[in-house]
Amino acid sequence: LPALFSAQAHRTPDNVALVCEGVSLTYRELEEQSNQLAHFIQRYYPDSALIALCLERSPEMLIAILGVLKAGAAYVPIDPSIPGARISYILNDTQTGLVLTQRGLVTLEQVTAVYLDEVPHRNESRAAPYLKCTPEDLAYVMYTSGTTGVPKGVMIEHRGVVNRLMWMQSRYPLNAEDVVLQKTPYSFDVSVWELLWAHWTGARIVMARPEGHKDVAYLQQLIQEQGVSVLHFVPSLLSVFCESGQRLDSRLRHVFCSGEALLAHQVDAFYALSDGAVQLHNLYGPTEASIDVTASTCVPAAARVFIGQPIANMQVYVFNQARMPVPVGVVGELYLGGVGLA
Repeated sequence: LPALFSAQAHRTPDNVALVCEGVSLTYRELEEQSNQLAHFIQRYYPDSALIALCLERSPEMLIAILGVLKAGAAYVPIDPSIPGARISYILNDTQTGLVLTQRGLVTLEQVTAVYLDEVPHRNESRAAPYLKCTPEDLAYVMYTSGTTGVPKGVMIEHRGVVNRLMWMQSRYPLNAEDVVLQKTPYSFDVSVWELLWAHWTGARIVMARPEGHKDVAYLQQLIQEQGVSVLHFVPSLLSVFCESGQRLDSRLRHVFCSGEALLAHQVDAFYALSDGAVQLHNLYGPTEASIDVTASTCVPAAARVFIGQPIANMQVYVFNQARMPVPVGVVGELYLGGVGLA
């Protein structure tokens, strides 16, 4: 993952890579600052295989993700707004001794906290560090609630994410003119493509302000002001977005939905606000499958919305209780296979 970002940074160093609340970073700046953080981690915390992040949505958040990956470690995103007991559980479960955070955000007693807003890595080298990770190494560990209610850390390898994003680029190609909205909390896997995909093509990421993903009026304004061309909605938020009746910006090309069942009336409401250029896509996949495993493009006036067909290098089966394939039209359980599995 970090090698693919760095390759693009060398191709388009002066393109704007990130815009967040009036702050912008070019590809060169993002590359150099994440290199510095990677050197800092390798120098002072060389044995950290898992590094926790407890950050609000900000430039520091993306610098931290890239810096951790460049250091050869995997990142563990923690939402600073969750209860302290859950934060402690995640830290104990991962046995990480290091958290990258921001001053005043949370109180962390059992681990070493490094405050990125104080730029502790400012004096490190801007040159690329020695890249230690392989396709089979972990890229991130995300905690889901789990069916038992006990948080479970899902371990995803680099190759699964690379496969997922390579498929996305081949199916819905971005170019350097595209603008991707990053609004999903980074503790949910949709954030991974929002944070990494654009930067393989020279495109720009626009970050919503902290908690801004809950404010539809703010999002509509941000989409228009920044010329967003690609974004994601969970279907329930898509409904709220459509209820405003505001026409979709003509620069919008792709809207993706996942995380909940997308319904036909929601698709129709969306297309009623468009001039025909934008496409709505339905993606499906659990956290354990490197974000998504199936996809379909929605059409208006359809009787139902499907989760579609498998993405590249993934397989989908419908089995009965004996784990044998069921005939077409017979109810069974969905099984997933392929390189994206956790």
